[in-house]
Amino acid sequence: MAVAAATGPAPQADAQRPLAERLRPRQLDEVIGQRHLLGPGMPLRVAFEAGRLQSMILWGPPGVGKTTLARLVAGAFDAQFIAISAVLGGVKEIREAVERAQLAATQGRRTVVFVDEVHRFNKSQQDAFLPHVEAGLFTFIGATTENPSFEVNSALLSRAQVQVLKSLEPADLQQLIERGCQLLGVAPPTPAAAERLIGYADGDARRLLNALESAVNLAQGAAIDEALLERALGEQLRRYDKGGEQFYDVISALHKSIRGSDPDAALYWLVRMLDGGVDARYISRRLIRMASEDIGLADPRALRITLDAAEAFERLGSPEGELALAQAAVFLAVAPKSNAVYKALGAVKALVAQDGTRAVPMHLRNAPTRLMKDLGYGEAYRYAHDEPGAFAAGATYLPEGVEGAPWYEPVPRGLEIRIGDKLAELRRLNDEAAGD
Repeated sequence: MAVAAATGPAPQADAQRPLAERLRPRQLDEVIGQRHLLGPGMPLRVAFEAGRLQSMILWGPPGVGKTTLARLVAGAFDAQFIAISAVLGGVKEIREAVERAQLAATQGRRTVVFVDEVHRFNKSQQDAFLPHVEAGLFTFIGATTENPSFEVNSALLSRAQVQVLKSLEPADLQQLIERGCQLLGVAPPTPAAAERLIGYADGDARRLLNALESAVNLAQGAAIDEALLERALGEQLRRYDKGGEQFYDVISALHKSIRGSDPDAALYWLVRMLDGGVDARYISRRLIRMASEDIGLADPRALRITLDAAEAFERLGSPEGELALAQAAVFLAVAPKSNAVYKALGAVKALVAQDGTRAVPMHLRNAPTRLMKDLGYGEAYRYAHDEPGAFAAGATYLPEGVEGAPWYEPVPRGLEIRIGDKLAELRRLNDEAAGD
C-alpha cells in the first residue's frame, strides 16, 4: 500500500486506527512510489488530469497501493466507492453493488466498484460484472497479486486496462518511516534499525508500518535500535533478515547445495527461504539461473522445468505453487552438472571486449542485391544441407585471425557426453578436409 500522511492533526478516535490506515493518502500527490504510473506524463496521472474514469486491473504485490489508488480514483471524480472482497463476497455482494450503482445513477452520481483479490472470483462471478461495465453503470477496478492473464477472464480483461504496480523502493520506505514517526511524534529509528526494517518490509508499505508501530509501542519513548526492533518483531525478523548478510548467505547455500548435487540440502535451504518470507518469484529467478549456469546442456530439460515451475507458481501462488519450486530444486540437484556453456560464454565475452571489430567473412555475408553478389558477398558459401551428413567439412565460420577456439568444451556427464562425441567426430572430419 503506497501511503502518505494525511494533513492536519489526527482526532482522538483516529489514534486507535492502525498506522497504515492513518497514513493512507487523501490525494494523489501524497502517494509514495509508483512514479512510473503517477509521475508527470505517466498513464494514471494523465487519466486523472484529463478527467477520464476508466476500468482497470491493478496488478502488484501486497502493500504497494492498490486499494489506495482505487479509493483515490473514486474520490477524484466524486464517485460512490463500493468495495467487495473476493475472499468473503460472492454473487449476493455483486448484486447489491449493482443496485447501489443504479440508485446513484438516478441521482447523477458515478460509482466505482472495487474488487480486492479479484483472482479469487470464479468465471461466473467475474462474468457478472460484464454487462454493467459495458453499459457504463459503474467503473470496475480489480486488484490482484496474481498474473491477470491467467486469473482474470479474457472478456473482463479486454474491458479494463492492466496497470502494473511495483514494490516500493528502499528510498520510498525510508520516506514512509519518516512520515510515520512524524505522525506518531517519535524519533526515527537508528540508521541500522531503519535498514533492517526496510529489508524486513521487502517493498511492502503495510508490512513496514505495522512493524514500525509495534516497535514504537514497545519503545515507549526509548530509541528504536536494532535490539529493540528484534524484541518487537521477534522470530519474524531474526529467522530471515532480507536486509542483512543472512539473506545472501541462505541464497548462496541453496545455490551451492544444488551445484553439489544434494537434494535434501536444496530442499532445506529452499524451505528456509520460503519460511522467512522471501518472494518466491525471486527464488524462481535464481533457480532458472542455476539451470543455465550449473546444468546447462548436460540436461537441457532443467531450464524448461524451472521455467514451468515459475509459471506454475504464478498461477497457483502460495502455498500450492511452492511444490513446483521444490520439484525444480530437487531436479536441479540430481541432474548431471555442466558449466561448459557458462565458461564458454564468459571466455567469448572477454575476447570480444578486448578484440577489435573484425569483418564478417565474405562467404558468410548475405547477398540480397546484384551489386552485393558482384562484390563477392556469399561467394563460396557451402550450404550444409547439401553436404554429406549435412556438414560442410572444412568450412570456417569465424573471422580470420580470431584465436582461442574451441571455447565450448562439453563435460563427460549427461547429454554432453553425446555432444562431446559429436563434436569430436565433426573436428575429425574438418581435419581430414584440411589435409586433403
